Amino acid sequence: MITLRGALGAETSLQGPARRIVSLVPSETESLFMLGEGERVVGRTDYCFEPAGAVEHLPSVGGTKDARVDDVVALAPDLVLMNQEENTEGIHRALVARGVTVHLCFPKTVGDALALTRDLATLCGLDADAHPVVADLARALAEAERARSSRAPVRVFCPIWMDPLMTVHGETFISDVLDLAGGANVFADRTRRYPLAADLGAATPWSAERVGTRDVRYPRVTLDEVVRLAPDVVILPDEPHPFSEADAEVFRALPIPAARTGRVHRIDGKDLSWYSPRLATGVARVARWLAA
Repeated sequence: MITLRGALGAETSLQGPARRIVSLVPSETESLFMLGEGERVVGRTDYCFEPAGAVEHLPSVGGTKDARVDDVVALAPDLVLMNQEENTEGIHRALVARGVTVHLCFPKTVGDALALTRDLATLCGLDADAHPVVADLARALAEAERARSSRAPVRVFCPIWMDPLMTVHGETFISDVLDLAGGANVFADRTRRYPLAADLGAATPWSAERVGTRDVRYPRVTLDEVVRLAPDVVILPDEPHPFSEADAEVFRALPIPAARTGRVHRIDGKDLSWYSPRLATGVARVARWLAA
């Protein structure tokens, strides 16, 4: 029996190693292949495109937000991988109601990503601590922590959407990757305000009681706020929004240190937001952009 606890305290129990896995999370699809267990994956989403050349033949069950439950069930999985943020509560409930075993995750830190990689190895019946991919990831993250401790943090702005302009709070996976790479997220303390007009100063913010459990980790911000916070570096990932060269020019035109020193960079967004073992090299790439 394999028993693990995931997000929301949800327990995942399997009689033995998972043999047929449907992954509704691109990062976890990539993780399974990087662990050498890609043959267990029998279904994926439209957005599971890594590793390139290895997943295209797998049937897709739709998107991360609109996966077709009937198609998932038809693949007869003994395990479905889901993420609390990337997938929907409705899909999760529907799968559980159909008797499907689901592992639900919600990594918010790099440490969570390492723990999830161990969990995926365990669900496949592997000795996680002895697995070379897990060991390499743990070693790379430890080296990144040592490197971070030896240099002053770089003030960085990392938007995730352009219109409206949106960024990340400190309690997000992206912000934690930036931190480990040597960046100080200039909006780490900025929460999202409700109603949404309040985010831009056009309405009175709701009380904490009225906001309730709404996610406040992805605020809408203004260019004036970016100017006031004066980032040394602006990082523009190519996902979830594909920041263009025209977008980069908007930030290069601002009176901020990053623009004056030519440190507005467009980068591979997977290095910031995918929590697979690619982090072993991805964090180092982000660190080089921050230092460039």
